[in-house]
Amino acid sequence: MLNPKYIEIDNMYYSTLIITNYFREQTDLILKSLIDTNINLNISIFYEKQDTYKTIRDLTYHIGNVSVDLKENNQNRQDIEIAAFTYNDAKYIRKEMQINGEELYFLYIYVTTFSNDLKDLEYLLNKLEGILQGKGLQSRRAYFRQEAAFLSMLPIMENSKLLKDAAKRNILTSGLMATYPFISSAVFDDEGILIGTNIYNNSLVFIDRYNTNKYKNANICIFGTSGAGKSFYTKLLILRNRLLGIEQYIIDPDREYGNLCEALGGTLLKIGPGSNTYINVFDIRQESLEENEQGFLANKTSKLIGFFNLIFGNLNEEEKAILEEKIIELYKNKQITFDDKSLYKTEEEKISIKPIFKNTYDMPILEDFYNLLGKDEKTKKFQIKLIPFVKGSLKFLNNYTNVELNNKLIVADVYELGEDNLKYAMWMCIDLFWDRIKKDRNIKKAIYMDEIWRLIGVTSNKEVASFIYKIFKTIRKYGGSSIAITQDISDLFSLEEGTYGKSILNNSEIKTFFSLEEENIKVLEKYTNLSEKEKIEIKSLKRGECLMFIGNEHILTKIEAADFEKNIIIGGNKK
Repeated sequence: MLNPKYIEIDNMYYSTLIITNYFREQTDLILKSLIDTNINLNISIFYEKQDTYKTIRDLTYHIGNVSVDLKENNQNRQDIEIAAFTYNDAKYIRKEMQINGEELYFLYIYVTTFSNDLKDLEYLLNKLEGILQGKGLQSRRAYFRQEAAFLSMLPIMENSKLLKDAAKRNILTSGLMATYPFISSAVFDDEGILIGTNIYNNSLVFIDRYNTNKYKNANICIFGTSGAGKSFYTKLLILRNRLLGIEQYIIDPDREYGNLCEALGGTLLKIGPGSNTYINVFDIRQESLEENEQGFLANKTSKLIGFFNLIFGNLNEEEKAILEEKIIELYKNKQITFDDKSLYKTEEEKISIKPIFKNTYDMPILEDFYNLLGKDEKTKKFQIKLIPFVKGSLKFLNNYTNVELNNKLIVADVYELGEDNLKYAMWMCIDLFWDRIKKDRNIKKAIYMDEIWRLIGVTSNKEVASFIYKIFKTIRKYGGSSIAITQDISDLFSLEEGTYGKSILNNSEIKTFFSLEEENIKVLEKYTNLSEKEKIEIKSLKRGECLMFIGNEHILTKIEAADFEKNIIIGGNKK
């Protein structure tokens, strides 16, 4: 070693700081500020447990001697205050050891940083000294002791006497908590997908949201202003989950996912005046109930009440009862009753007769319901509101389902419906996807609901919002994940004083906040445990940066993507 300031090994320069003193009382983890930085460093901590009997005996002897000195010496002497401190400290330590069962340790902490450039090494040392000083920790550079300091950071348990004399400080058992080193906010799930890097320390963030042992559910909320990066992040999730073979269903109200769907070989389902793909809202699907469950018609009727709430406005209890009566009559006209056997028809195959579940052409359509409502004076007002759906601009909703959806990636493009009518198609697609999600509990799947505020905001109603909440509440047991995406946070919490928005937020184990405006942060503050620091951070996040709540972890994350992923996501949008 030719220089006392550092040690050089394989063209890398190492230098160590010795922690020599601490605040008398620590109320925080003293190493947190160091570990949360992105500085190259190694931290060595040594604890030496002292003999309890010997320590108490020595303390008692010391207390007796100092007590005599304090009584006999002149009270104006300059060192009398220091003697009083050591006297009180010794009494406190003895009391904690004798009464509260504490034990005494000697503590040694060494911080080693390294770089392949000497100027950078000096910069890192100065930065570390500033951080340590800000936490009330005094340090000294290990000049002429760099080799011993380097050895102290190796896993060989060598704490040289050259260092110990400078670093030794005593600490009680309770104080050891302040030195706990494993406090970096990082998530690294063994079978997770890469999300990005921790902004503070560049550690990788891998999340396996389907890990039921670690997370209560696999649901995600993604909030952010336009251009903050939430759409790119969502598409990145879709891309990476596609590679894992996870079934994914996307509600696309802004025509953002079509190119990605094409690039990944998914199925694009377009609903609108210019499309030729249709969904029949009256379809009862075999997968809408699990095996051994009963009540196909009852299940469908409750859903349809929610759908017609969107069309007819908020219905009172009497109106709901009348509509339910008409829906039951409508299905009865198609030989479908509350007897689940009525949903099956038999098909002769040579010798055996095999029951077949009825298909869309065995179901009523909106026009059938329109005609039925017109036969009763009590329901003619509802018939009038169905005119656009049967004879007008929305008559494409009055059709039998004509699409086969066997793909593991399906995007429902509802862009053509316009702002006022989006909610109808969004509800129909979510109903379709929800039935598919319930089909097999052993298959991982996800449903993405972009601009979810349209379904649980002030323009929606309790029945629809309850349906969406039910999905978030129960999808876990079907092996599924619900993803809520929005930039209109105030609208998300506008229905029923935010009841449904709050419920969905609380039932999402992973919450992702991209940059938000001040007014949206204030709304979010009411429903989450955002700290003052986090509120400032959300407001100042750059594009592609987010604050993630992953279980109990709060992590500032930079979303990372490979070039080929960017080409698929961004390049596809340029076509």
